[in-house]
Amino acid sequence: MATTRREFLRDSVAAAGAIGLGMPGASGPVSGNAAPARDRRTALPQSTLRILVLGGTGFIGPHIVQQALDRGHQLTLFNRGRTNTHLFPEVEKLIGDRTGDLESLKGRTWDVVIDNSASNAVWVRLTAQLLKDSVERYLFTSTRSVYSDFSRVGMTALTAPLYEADPTAVDRGEDLGYGRNKVLCEREARAAFGDRALIVRPGLIVGPGDTTDRFTYWPVRIDRGGEVLAPGDGSDRCMFIDVRDLAEWYVHMLEQGTTGIYNALTPKGGMRFDALLYGIKAVTSGDVWFTWVDADFCLENRVRPYAEMPLWYPMRGNRLGFAQFDLTREIRVGLKWRPLADTARDTLKWHHTRPPEEQETLRGSSLRPDHEQRVLAAWHARGSRHR
Repeated sequence: MATTRREFLRDSVAAAGAIGLGMPGASGPVSGNAAPARDRRTALPQSTLRILVLGGTGFIGPHIVQQALDRGHQLTLFNRGRTNTHLFPEVEKLIGDRTGDLESLKGRTWDVVIDNSASNAVWVRLTAQLLKDSVERYLFTSTRSVYSDFSRVGMTALTAPLYEADPTAVDRGEDLGYGRNKVLCEREARAAFGDRALIVRPGLIVGPGDTTDRFTYWPVRIDRGGEVLAPGDGSDRCMFIDVRDLAEWYVHMLEQGTTGIYNALTPKGGMRFDALLYGIKAVTSGDVWFTWVDADFCLENRVRPYAEMPLWYPMRGNRLGFAQFDLTREIRVGLKWRPLADTARDTLKWHHTRPPEEQETLRGSSLRPDHEQRVLAAWHARGSRHR
């Protein structure tokens, strides 16, 4: 079925405010789950932190480093010196390797270490044990993939069940998979730093610079125009986080001395998928309309959640609560988020600066145009047969 913008505005109980979505003519939020107003945290901290960043030159690292620099903190980057070496020429850089070459870290002290680069528990063990007596706090970037079940609505970082993971498997050289490896990484960080550890579990991190194209697909596809295959009926929800919001929150928590375990997701209550698509449409100029295709029909035609359909999971079974986490604790310690319009517009603008070959073919398994057209044709034919 093709859903018009008028029908959406009439029927949708969106999880984000109309103003936050950038919808023209909106004078207030559609629901009580509108994103909080942005606080750019302009008041500078009273003291300067000495921050060691393990990595710092990939996707999320540069945003965090720049935010910390803008806040007046002193940064040191530790990495292999192979990626984006031109970044931050004014920042101290130490060369080493998480697999064992940590010599440049010895004999140094910092207030905080930010670990964005570890998916191997041995790396965390080596680094955390080395630094536990010379660094006050350890911020480890984990992942929401540590959770084994998403069937309950309203879970938190303290109540969602984790995967079981055998710590001896790492020492035997066994690969347990991304989620279980991160569970063991968290354990190593806490073993070394105890209640001085800050563990953050982001969901999908999106925004300018994200070369995985897991969010980028939607602004690019909608901007291209025409009939767009939209999964489900629009009521499924999604959660993600803009990389810039993550960076601001990280630095804010470090300044406040926050420790503990938190999820990094937005918005509160999750965002309806129709709100996501129409919100992105509001910042593009393409002549576009959405055809909502039944979830089971999508699955039967190889339009898979988080694959051909980025950001989407049908809200049922083990995924019922996937995009309905309780963020009360996170908001209490300063989590804020910008409007969807900002994320969509800036991501699309960044995309248009990429090399032509990257603009032509998105990475990952996002839905290809020919596949989309075949599924839409089959869906319309099915509707004709049923009339």
